[in-house]
Amino acid sequence: MEKRYKIGEFALMIGVSVQTLRKWEKAGKLTSYRSPGGVRYYTHQQYLELTGGSVRSSKTEETSVIYVRVSTRNQKDDLKNQAAFLRQFCNARGIIVSEVIEDYGSGLDYNRKKLNNLLNQVMDRKVSQIVIAHKDRFVRFGYDWFERLCERFGCRIIVVNNEELSFEKELVEDIMTILHMFSDRLHGLRKYRKMIKEDDSLTKE
Repeated sequence: MEKRYKIGEFALMIGVSVQTLRKWEKAGKLTSYRSPGGVRYYTHQQYLELTGGSVRSSKTEETSVIYVRVSTRNQKDDLKNQAAFLRQFCNARGIIVSEVIEDYGSGLDYNRKKLNNLLNQVMDRKVSQIVIAHKDRFVRFGYDWFERLCERFGCRIIVVNNEELSFEKELVEDIMTILHMFSDRLHGLRKYRKMIKEDDSLTKE
């Protein structure tokens, strides 16, 4: 069955407001459909037509990329295990892998070069599928936003969610990073307050 999108989701995917979709329907520019329960929805074909895409006729036309990540180079073996597992997953399902991207860096770092290069390829419509072991292999927080971004450019993310590949050590490191960041901010705030208190020109009535 072709994928369906509710009006709010569809509006977000194509970058317009819900009100705009309703105006388009009244003007005859875009037709919506109704489920048996009366819920308005749009189809994936409509999404592709509006974004300039087209339905792929076969798997050979799809560009599938495996993305694996660990926090440090000391976890290189874990990285290789991720890649090997995902290759097996793709082979078992007939997914032709065009590239395996191996990345190092915190899941809290959204400036990872390889991640951003991959997203640029997605926005250039050069990637149709991204295969990952866990959502947190992609990003630690805000995964849903990145998933919607990819969907908007005709790319879907396949999350295998293999429990054996979830790293508790990395989660602890990410939590420590967050605590360190807020600790630095708190220290800076205390230092700023001290400077104000010691500045006679600011405390003088």
